[in-house]
Amino acid sequence: MTSGPDPAAPLVDFAGLYRDHAADVHRFALYLSGDRALAEDLVSDAFIRVWTARDRVELSTVRGYLFAIVRNLFLQHLRRERRRAPLQDAIETTEAGPEDRASGQSSLRAVLAALGTLSEVDRAAVLMRADEGLPYEDIAAALGISTTAAKVKVYRARLKLAEILKPAESKERNP
Repeated sequence: MTSGPDPAAPLVDFAGLYRDHAADVHRFALYLSGDRALAEDLVSDAFIRVWTARDRVELSTVRGYLFAIVRNLFLQHLRRERRRAPLQDAIETTEAGPEDRASGQSSLRAVLAALGTLSEVDRAAVLMRADEGLPYEDIAAALGISTTAAKVKVYRARLKLAEILKPAESKERNP
């Protein structure tokens, strides 16, 4: 008996897989961690794990699998470091005018701060759904919960975010 890839298993086009999913996985890792360097490390490690398990990877669910790997790696990082990375580093500037840029950064800070108040699992669920558009079944698989629980987590997280952001929006409109 030899160990190694199954000759009957389909070959994975790793370059295509990376090209198709790296940006989404990186964005998810960045939103989850709030730290660009950590996000890049998480993405690299996730793709390395997919590469080493390529004979067991099901291409139809690889995106959810990558998100699950990134999330698990992030949780391991949190356990090791015993601290949460600041979300402030995730703010990017745009080529808009100074007023638009300040307003956009203010809004982004408010959203990132609101996301930071959610539990890690709720934040991951809402980000997978809202930003990445993952189906609830994939979110459930990535988080190790039922599909119904994933729907409830996303719904409740959205309600909490709306509740937190509503006072901030009112202040911006009525200075």
